[in-house]
Amino acid sequence: MAAPIPASPLFLREPEIRRGIELLYFGYANLTRSIDAGLAKQGLGRAHHRALYFIARQPDLTVSALLAILGITKQSLGRVLGELADRGLVETRTGERDRRQRLLRLTPAGAALEAELFDALREKMSTAYSSAGQGAVGGFWAVLEGLMPESERKSVSGR
Repeated sequence: MAAPIPASPLFLREPEIRRGIELLYFGYANLTRSIDAGLAKQGLGRAHHRALYFIARQPDLTVSALLAILGITKQSLGRVLGELADRGLVETRTGERDRRQRLLRLTPAGAALEAELFDALREKMSTAYSSAGQGAVGGFWAVLEGLMPESERKSVSGR
């Protein structure tokens, strides 16, 4: 990969902002395309992957917490979780202290699928990180964190 184009000292001008938006958009699109074939093989889409990913990161995640993370409607999440449960990838159980809570956990098959998808993502991210170097990775994280409301930053692992 070619050396990155250094940011202009005038990095807050429209062309630099637009370049950053385009890089973010196309980079994310390319990253997620790396798992599309694995999802399609299962008859699943990216919404299913996002649910699998966050449930894997936090077993016994509540449905309401997953709703907040994904920022989607209850109806959309219900459809996604229903399909994942029907395929034996996610299981739901009732909370021990609050019987109204529904706690989500991956089944062994769900954990295997999520790990397979993560491996494809890890390969893309590792290649990009290696190419950019350690200092650039920290800067990349700082920019992405700056795009998030401070109240949501605690949701990111490693914080």
